[in-house]
Amino acid sequence: MKFDTIVVGSGLSGLVAATEIAERKKRVLLIDQEGRQSLGGQAYWSFGGLFLIDSPEQRKLNIQDSVNLGWQDWQGSANWDRLADPYDEDIWAKKWAEAYVNFAAGRKREWLQSLGIRFFPIVGWAERGGSLAHEHGNSVPRFHIAWGTGPAILQPFITKLNDLQNLTYLPRHQVEQLIMSGGKIVGVEGYRLEETNAMRGRATGKTAIGEFRYLADTVVIASGGIGGNLDLVRKNWPTWLGKAPKKMIAGVPEYVNGRLLQVSEQVGARTVNKDRMWHYTEGIRNWYPVWKSHGIRILPGPSSIWLSATGDRFSAPNFPGFDTLSTLKAIQDTGYDYSWFITTKEIVEREFALSGSEQNPDLTGKNLKLVLKRALPGPTTAVQSFLDFGEDFVTAQTLPELVNKMNTLTDESLLNLDTIKDTIVARDRELNNTFTKDAQMQAIHNARQYIGDQKIRVAKPHQILDQNHGPLIAVKLHILSRKTLGGLQTNLDGAVLKDGIQPLPGLYAAGEAAGFGGGGVHGYRSLEGTFLGGCLFSGLQVGHTLGSS
Repeated sequence: MKFDTIVVGSGLSGLVAATEIAERKKRVLLIDQEGRQSLGGQAYWSFGGLFLIDSPEQRKLNIQDSVNLGWQDWQGSANWDRLADPYDEDIWAKKWAEAYVNFAAGRKREWLQSLGIRFFPIVGWAERGGSLAHEHGNSVPRFHIAWGTGPAILQPFITKLNDLQNLTYLPRHQVEQLIMSGGKIVGVEGYRLEETNAMRGRATGKTAIGEFRYLADTVVIASGGIGGNLDLVRKNWPTWLGKAPKKMIAGVPEYVNGRLLQVSEQVGARTVNKDRMWHYTEGIRNWYPVWKSHGIRILPGPSSIWLSATGDRFSAPNFPGFDTLSTLKAIQDTGYDYSWFITTKEIVEREFALSGSEQNPDLTGKNLKLVLKRALPGPTTAVQSFLDFGEDFVTAQTLPELVNKMNTLTDESLLNLDTIKDTIVARDRELNNTFTKDAQMQAIHNARQYIGDQKIRVAKPHQILDQNHGPLIAVKLHILSRKTLGGLQTNLDGAVLKDGIQPLPGLYAAGEAAGFGGGGVHGYRSLEGTFLGGCLFSGLQVGHTLGSS
């Protein structure tokens, strides 16, 4: 049987594209190398944050936002610098970004509402920047958490997948080659893999039990990026960040390996901005891992003291939650691949959230009673589990005891008690007045002007060494792989390009495989809430293009 479209990859972007095309009465085949239990891909594990501009949720919190402010922030964060000619790597990425910002300020929320997706009323303020107004960062809170987190965003599309009779879903089908005929992509071929009972996210066997070959008028690559392939991450590591970390932890399963990007390149597809990636600097080893080197990200408030591996405090804008890429460079410049938070029990209780649907059962389970407990004293159950069992956490009543325990977590004792004490005491003295020269303290005071941060997110400023707010807690932070910001270069229809201008006939791409659109919609930096949104938007664009053809 010949299909109108074959979509390779059953993550969020693939689901959106496949269902959009099928709803327009086209015959669609959706295939994936993983089993049915992994339907939805990485989006299932997500916190469900979505970037919206001038939303009702923002307006209810007196947040003044606009498409112009959003576009200003996006441009200052992306910092595209490959725009020299019509063939350059950022040409289409910038066009995609402008279209996406308008989508986020326009019909995005209404469309999601029509699918039954609702939002938590408090809007988060992620990637605050910490520099000048026209540079990196969100000027206002824009991180809208879906009620039900990642699984709730996936559910409408999974329901459509199950209902649409003209949409065929084949898991455990591993594409090895794109079929080309007469200069056009006309299908896919590869191996059928043995069934697996492995739970979602765990490594699966790749034993072939047969071959397949399917033909179609068009093929869509929606297979994700390279974040689970740490060797490939290191190979593509940007030179301006120095040497790649020897030790990293993985924020995505092993199947996120970039293999389909290489398969696409073999038939002439152009991949751009390979050296642009998004890795978090607040990674902790999961005490209950699902996949190899499984890491979780701390979503921090702004109050913890951030120290290098040798105990030096990072300077602006390298504070918790402000500028991920700048902090990554600062860490790499130290020559070590880890850093430290020193904080207090009170800060942890108020400011530590953890990424992932599984780390937030109250929001994922839509349990309002449990959500309201976040406003009460004490950490969330997930955070408490890391305090109890996480190998990167140490707790102590005194600073000498804390520093000693920190040194025991490393191969060598790099931390000097006197240096760290002087740093903390100097910071604590800045709390004697409501004004301060300390940039981090200024940022904390600024954050508490926003009611969402003041009530449930940012701890009341206090001295770190005040035992009334203890005990002291230190966290060893690792580099956590997450997203590929480059990818297959596409035009605004989602067609994959050969040379920056001419499409490769028959081939389209969506989601992370396309750099979330154009081969690099984020440029160098993400404003957060834009990965799920990028999957939604690029899948929608490709769906409209192929569904209307």
